[in-house]
Amino acid sequence: MNIEELRDYCLQKPGATEGFPFGEDTLVFKVGGKMFLLTGLESGNSFNAKCDPELAVDLRERYSEVQPGYHMNKKMWNTVYMDGSLTRKQLCEMIDHSYDLVIKGLPKKIQAEIDEIRNQ
Repeated sequence: MNIEELRDYCLQKPGATEGFPFGEDTLVFKVGGKMFLLTGLESGNSFNAKCDPELAVDLRERYSEVQPGYHMNKKMWNTVYMDGSLTRKQLCEMIDHSYDLVIKGLPKKIQAEIDEIRNQ
């Protein structure tokens, strides 16, 4: 997966938006105003994704491409390198997991609005 494919995949998520709140090199994807993924445009070979703490540890132990989140809460965020042995399916599952975690933490009203977008 390259940076363009990553961007396309994230933006197809219902309610997903993109922006540059940390400067022009860091592309951030949000849903309901909350971040679910960010990536550096200069290197373009990794992203940070939110993760259940227990799953985060498991993924780090199993895959060298998954590391504690760089400049993030290392308990809840992983840095995932896209240029290793992880398949596109595995990368997408990590993105989906992050997106779903953020959705679950949103107020019910916003969750309902996103469900409406999904069902269109």
